[in-house]
Amino acid sequence: WEEAMQMLRDAGAEVDDDDDLSTPMERQLGALVAEKHGVDLYILDRFPSAVRPFYTMPCADDPSRTNSYDVFLRGEEICSGAQRVHDPDMLEKALADKGIDAAGLRWYVDAMRYGTPPHAGAGLGLDRIVFLYLGLDNVRKATMFPRDPNRLHP
Repeated sequence: WEEAMQMLRDAGAEVDDDDDLSTPMERQLGALVAEKHGVDLYILDRFPSAVRPFYTMPCADDPSRTNSYDVFLRGEEICSGAQRVHDPDMLEKALADKGIDAAGLRWYVDAMRYGTPPHAGAGLGLDRIVFLYLGLDNVRKATMFPRDPNRLHP
């Protein structure tokens, strides 16, 4: 994460180590990574805690960072993943730190309390991968049933 932020700053972007990446910054970073390392596929890890969900496990060596990652292809996010908090006390603290009312998520915290092992999750955007692989001009062209604010039915 820190190297990516420095690359963006060196290229003139105004970004702090604890900021989230906007879509234009992700694309700029993709171009910078391609130029510097000669690759289209790269992984960013250790995102700031402030920009990740409450259930993302903080890094053991720096709680301001998380055990999370995003995979990018040509500056477009195609996968996001993280280790999840499995300790109920840590989860309740994370909810409080983010100002989230734990009452509505009691079922989730209780699932951890009753024996959830350490675990992680990831989401892969297959439509984005196809869109980028084929060089299409719109991700909806790679989606079987695209949805947007003006289209809810196939």
